[in-house]
Amino acid sequence: MPILDIEMVVVPGEVLDPGISRAIAEAAATVFSTPAGTTWVKFHTLPAVDYAENGIEPAEAPAPVFVRVLKRDLPESGALRAEAAKLAAAIASVCKRPVENVHILYEPPGAGRVAFGGRLVDG
Repeated sequence: MPILDIEMVVVPGEVLDPGISRAIAEAAATVFSTPAGTTWVKFHTLPAVDYAENGIEPAEAPAPVFVRVLKRDLPESGALRAEAAKLAAAIASVCKRPVENVHILYEPPGAGRVAFGGRLVDG
């Protein structure tokens, strides 16, 4: 069930691979060890002009990738830490960004609060 909602800051003139969403889905599925059709990716871009960091000139701001991850359940802390590192590295590779520019937010577990086709995921 992992669902990744990804927003990537793109700089003027940057051209993205048209298969980037699929490449991210495949890379994430490898990290999560999920079978075909069970890791979903929603990919969005954000023009660099619409991104800012305080105290940094726009031309000097990095072009980060923000990742929200929704899973049925979250692993325990140590396993989650390892998963986050692997996921960040995988997404950084696909997006051609330094790993330190990939920021992951894990959503609360989806069990008992997410429904697919009107069917609640059991908790």
